Amino acid sequence: MKIHGLQKMTLLDFPGHVACTVFLGGCDWRCPFCHNYELASGAAPALMDDEELFSFLEKRKGILDGVAFTGGEPLLRPSLPDVLRKVHEMGFAVKLDTNGAHPEALRQVLEDHLADYVAMDIKNSPEKYALTCGVEKVDLNAVTKSIGLLMNADIDFEFRTTVVNELHGEDDFHRIGSWIRGADRMFLQCFTDRDSVPFGNLTAPSKQQLEAYRDILEGYVKNVQIRGVE
Repeated sequence: MKIHGLQKMTLLDFPGHVACTVFLGGCDWRCPFCHNYELASGAAPALMDDEELFSFLEKRKGILDGVAFTGGEPLLRPSLPDVLRKVHEMGFAVKLDTNGAHPEALRQVLEDHLADYVAMDIKNSPEKYALTCGVEKVDLNAVTKSIGLLMNADIDFEFRTTVVNELHGEDDFHRIGSWIRGADRMFLQCFTDRDSVPFGNLTAPSKQQLEAYRDILEGYVKNVQIRGVE
């Protein structure tokens, strides 16, 4: 399996773990606020393959205790389950990031106990999903199935939304809350503009606006937190 990036150590990407982050190229969507657009579009060159990753991890035993897989969309890779299984066998905990577009692939990961933590993006309210994903159409049934799989699985997980002023409003968070009602954990992530973001003129909400969105979601979700704001 081709790997397009590797952050050798992180204390942020995998809660409770000293981890590395593995970046995989390719994605179904073209979110205008994406920080990894070269990965999503497939333009980024491969950095290594899975055997080189395993060699790296072998040398990091006792230093790292987790591996986070992100993208792009990792579940596009047919060989991902075999890689996750090998990483587990090496003694590392596994975190998987996903956009929720591939429920059957997610089901395999969950049923085979190949991940210890899953983070799934909830891009926006259903009515604005395609706009937020930068595509003409999104299979919302697939996203809904992935939400259900996580909420009924015996695994730690989080839902998360990157909040952009031009894409999100109060009504959207009522609709998101209704969609994931009863979930244990939700994070609001503040958009940050970077050179890698494909579209300009997007802006971040204020701390006060994020807190207002959090207050809305707390009517639906047990634990709602804000990331990216001091």
